[in-house]
Amino acid sequence: MSAEQGTVKNASPREGRRAEFAVFLILAVLIWPFVAVAFVGGYGFLVWMWQIIVGPPGPPPG
Repeated sequence: MSAEQGTVKNASPREGRRAEFAVFLILAVLIWPFVAVAFVGGYGFLVWMWQIIVGPPGPPPG
């Protein structure tokens, strides 16, 4: 595979900038919010399961 196969040969700087902005919008508006919600939800699920197995935090029953 040559070094030039992965690049766009005849793209103007304006087209490249527009494509880069479109990728940024897709990442910023669509993908990262879902990743953040999945990460926080996964952490909450992990804490919930931990508390089911080990017990809730607090002083031990006396």
